[in-house]
Amino acid sequence: MSRLEAKKPSLFISEPLTRDAVSQSLSLLSGILKSSYGPAGRLKQLHNGVGGCVCTTSQSSALLGPLSVSQPMLRVLTASVQNHVSRFSDCGLFTAILCCGFIENFRSLNVAPFTVIKISKHLLSLCMDYLKSEACACRVSVDFSSIETLVCLVRSILTSKPACMLNKTEVDHLTTLVLKAFLFTVPCHIETNAVLGKCVIVPVKGRKVVDSTVLPGLLIETPEIQLGKPLAVKRTGSNMIKIALFSVSMSGDSFNSEEGTIAVHHEVSLEVSELNQLLHVGKQLVKDEVGLVVCQKVMHPSLKQYLKENGVMAVDRAGLRLMEPLSRMTGSKPVASIHSLSPGCYGRVKDVCIESFASKHFIHLIPESTVICSLILCNRSETAWDELKRVCETAEHVLQLTMKEPLALLGGGCTETHLASYIRHKSSSLPASTFKDLDCSQTQYQLVADGFCRSLESVALSLSHNDGEILTDMVYGHCWFVPSGSPCVSNWSDLVSKCGCGMNGNTEDLNWRFLQGPFGFPITQGCPKEPSVKMTDLLTLDCFAAKCSGLQVALETANLILDLSYIIEDQN
Repeated sequence: MSRLEAKKPSLFISEPLTRDAVSQSLSLLSGILKSSYGPAGRLKQLHNGVGGCVCTTSQSSALLGPLSVSQPMLRVLTASVQNHVSRFSDCGLFTAILCCGFIENFRSLNVAPFTVIKISKHLLSLCMDYLKSEACACRVSVDFSSIETLVCLVRSILTSKPACMLNKTEVDHLTTLVLKAFLFTVPCHIETNAVLGKCVIVPVKGRKVVDSTVLPGLLIETPEIQLGKPLAVKRTGSNMIKIALFSVSMSGDSFNSEEGTIAVHHEVSLEVSELNQLLHVGKQLVKDEVGLVVCQKVMHPSLKQYLKENGVMAVDRAGLRLMEPLSRMTGSKPVASIHSLSPGCYGRVKDVCIESFASKHFIHLIPESTVICSLILCNRSETAWDELKRVCETAEHVLQLTMKEPLALLGGGCTETHLASYIRHKSSSLPASTFKDLDCSQTQYQLVADGFCRSLESVALSLSHNDGEILTDMVYGHCWFVPSGSPCVSNWSDLVSKCGCGMNGNTEDLNWRFLQGPFGFPITQGCPKEPSVKMTDLLTLDCFAAKCSGLQVALETANLILDLSYIIEDQN
């Protein structure tokens, strides 16, 4: 006992936001996130320093996981953003950059944190009420009977990640495929509790992106398939193929000694007994007119041969990932034991054929009605494919969210600058009763409102990575990017053709100003208007649900961090 160390007291850190180490870490994290943001974002390479795979990315879902954050306060920030991304798949960098902006702008104010939190919550409620109102000029309705807005939404997601290495032709091709795959997953018959289907991504690396395609049904990779031979699959009287799905191993060695002991007669072979049981299952499958057997794990060669001789197609090593969509598509119930096989466990498919992509061969299961589809996704390199897979999954999820709430927000920084313009206008005309209810002065409210707006604008500023000027107009409150190296002119319309989202052109005098001047610069402007003439060609759009959630998560997380007065750290 004398060699045991004495218990160390806990470390108390008061007012952690005032610490230089925290400020430096926050500034570094903010810089990493901002430099990754948008279509022109700088790529990051992630690796563990001792070998292994290297991830090249600018996506928050890939960045924040491996990122080592030492400061407890910043771990709260990254955890909040990761939780948001797990629910919405999109707007992770927006949420993280905005949260960092709130913290940096609010902590520099000479206003008590408790007052800042109350005022910022009120400002958030003004934003959310506006975004959800019919008068909101930075949102667009998504009409699912027309494809144009959906194309803009998917295209905006695909072009926002430069690590995918896509050119215009490839973006157009993938936009079409992602939309086609999503429409496959929408049920044809409307029910009370309709559930969307699933798109399974099949990897084909080392091929051109334009080789990608979408097929209804599921593909199961079968390297041992013999090409050129016709598939003779047994069919039922209704010309359908009955299918049995096994989630249990059918290799004949399913007994696991770690699960306990088993008493076996000295003249009985456990292996032979297992094989006999498998063949018994095979006979039952043949008797029940099953035409296709799919096993998640390995199937014994003798069983495969027996099934083949009786006109039953056997596919093994399907993998866990395909079991749920297989069960859903065919209506079969995965069999978990070779000792119980009920007649109600079978499903059916319309047809089976062989498909080949690059050097890979697949069994293609074609369903009777399509809610499950396969996206054969190609890209030239492994790292670019990994990034593209994440982007396509995000696009699918965004379309699902948009179907629930058919709205989208203007992208390209325009929603952020428009909201900042709206808040500046709204906060300048509040009644005195508002300040009384919040127990703050008008000066305090204006200071917090300015910090709130500057945080929103900092997200738009993060879209520029080439030192070009960024403007906002005093009419619509949209964001405008001046090309790098452009001369300073009195008439900005000579240098900008359209705003960040693509909705407004430079056809009128919009009274531009630089997006952010010195701190405390007074800005007087009216309520931003909705454009009377809209340029609907190739709008840049963001997911409404994801961005609204990101705005709330960013502020709530920032307020939580601002409210921390102590960090108590166990030193043992």
